[in-house]
Amino acid sequence: MRIMDEFKSRLEKIESILQFYLPKKADWKWSSLSFETLDPCINESHFANLIVPCENLISLGGKRWRPLLAVFCAELAASAKTPDGHIIAERTEAAYKLAPLIEFAHTASLIHDDIEDSTDERRGKPAAHITYGMDVALNAASWLYFQAATCIKNLSVSDREKSDLYELFLLEMRRLHLGQAIDIKWHREPSFIPTADEYMAMVKNKTGTLARLATKIGILAGGGTHEEAEKCGAIAEEIGVGFQILDDVTNLTTGNPGKRRGDDIVEGKKSLPVITHIKNHPEDLDKLASLFGQARREGIESPAVEETIKLLEKSESIFEAKTRGDMIILKNSNSLAEFYGATGSDGERMIKLLFKKMMRD
Repeated sequence: MRIMDEFKSRLEKIESILQFYLPKKADWKWSSLSFETLDPCINESHFANLIVPCENLISLGGKRWRPLLAVFCAELAASAKTPDGHIIAERTEAAYKLAPLIEFAHTASLIHDDIEDSTDERRGKPAAHITYGMDVALNAASWLYFQAATCIKNLSVSDREKSDLYELFLLEMRRLHLGQAIDIKWHREPSFIPTADEYMAMVKNKTGTLARLATKIGILAGGGTHEEAEKCGAIAEEIGVGFQILDDVTNLTTGNPGKRRGDDIVEGKKSLPVITHIKNHPEDLDKLASLFGQARREGIESPAVEETIKLLEKSESIFEAKTRGDMIILKNSNSLAEFYGATGSDGERMIKLLFKKMMRD
């Protein structure tokens, strides 16, 4: 089987599990899984404002690289712990079953992020709060964080292991919201530029937390120890930071898929290219603050957007940020893949391939 075929089969399995926990239409079997006993007068229409906004965003795509990473990490750990193919497959199956824990949390964070950033589009379509209304989108996304954890209940592991998974999930969700809180604070202060260290700390929580969660889930599912999961999670966190840096760069160059080039400027995001420029050219602080303020007032069509991008291009701060992001990903993806040694296992091979492919895309 070709490598890309292996990706395809794994992704299809992940999609089927996501659809099981978030179907297009609710039925009583599904509702009893999620809500246990409900009054008989509750019907499908009552579930719609929870399911439809979330399922619609998930169906629009997304790379699913985080649940894939969990599966590959499970294969990595299981191969290191036992040569028994049956045990490896059994442990990897647990990582598949935990895919909603990762992908639903990611989807919920996107819906909330679009509201907080006043973003009109996501994945090329109107954002959930534009399509369904602010009240529905807020409530549905909040529910999806809790719905994500229902997959733990169905897992065939001990109560202690389930408790550990709940604790792990809740910890990472608290960290995710801390990162978002810091980012929001910076949005509201046009003249404030964080240091590179402050930016990295924010991104480790806001973005790196889901990569960390996926990796720790995979290592534990594969039979790894808690200490191994923590060490691998810290490596994956750095990979998440690297991809956020590249995402920042893309926003200022070609534009992210389904978004307009430079909308981070309108939102007031203090990305690494901006931070790098101010570090090298502190005399431009007032000018950049003025451009950010103008872009926020006038929107994406404001001439301040392109003027800001040209300023960052001229100083090569965008190029510097991309180089840093690439180096972070390459270094840490190799460290994660070879955590148990360069054994040539499927898990090691797939982790390296996953991130190489993502960097090309």
